[in-house]
Amino acid sequence: MQTRSARKTAVLKACFILCIALCATPYVSAPIALVGGFLFSLFWGHPFAKLNHKATGLLLKVSVVGLGFGMNVHSALQVGREGLELTVVSIALLLTLGYFVGRWLRMPRKSSHLVASGTAICGGSAIAAVAPAVDASEKEISVSLGVVFLLNSVALILFPAIGHLLGLTQHQFGMWSAIAIHDTSSVVGAASAYGSEALEVATTVKLARALWIIPVSLLSALLFRSKGKKISIPWFIGFFILAMLANSYLPFVDDFNTAVVTVSKAALVVTLFLIGAGLSVSKIREVGFKPLLLGVTLWVAISVLSLVAICHL
Repeated sequence: MQTRSARKTAVLKACFILCIALCATPYVSAPIALVGGFLFSLFWGHPFAKLNHKATGLLLKVSVVGLGFGMNVHSALQVGREGLELTVVSIALLLTLGYFVGRWLRMPRKSSHLVASGTAICGGSAIAAVAPAVDASEKEISVSLGVVFLLNSVALILFPAIGHLLGLTQHQFGMWSAIAIHDTSSVVGAASAYGSEALEVATTVKLARALWIIPVSLLSALLFRSKGKKISIPWFIGFFILAMLANSYLPFVDDFNTAVVTVSKAALVVTLFLIGAGLSVSKIREVGFKPLLLGVTLWVAISVLSLVAICHL
């Protein structure tokens, strides 16, 4: 019996690794990888569940840094300036809206603030940074992450289809996805499915947006009177900037930058497969109606308003 069980586990692990290898090829797109990971875990289970969170976090950071080798600093500065005003307005709007909708739903203040912070800045990274600043409980953190994680998965599939339906340009879609999609992984995944220019715009604006983790965390600590709490700063943003600078000013980088970007895009698709594999039905059920309603309300609001603003720029 033990031998049969061990053999079954070995086959499951082999199939899982084979799926990862397949996702690293050009034949699997980001949305298919995400859905495939979820279906694999749903029907057969996740053979490496304990390692999933660390693996996805590391792969995402490495992928984003690698994408920096395909970008030019002058273009990035131009895009960053264009997206700055929209970023500031959208963050302020979502945090304010999150407060009032959360009160209307009679949600715990910390929970609504975490969902609003994740929607306003960069999903799970923002929640992880703001949570210790407000002294949130494990339950509040897990529920907030569940809401963002679920909506990220929907956005990755939905946004490219909407972009094509509305006839958005590469630049417009890159800006829209960076503002309206929560997590960096889904932003980059959706933009890469739309086109290379969309990917460059989305990555630049999203990482610039992620820097707002610092002031929002400080403001959260002040509002919730959590003095002395540690603020987590996403270090990989610094390496992304260094990669972009190297690609712009060091001639020898031209010898390998295309290969690095290709590998990084493949690693991103693998990351999305692992993210899908980590999304279980039980996690979706744990979210609850009120936090999900708050998350959807904020997400629809920022998606519609930012789309209107971008189309009229």
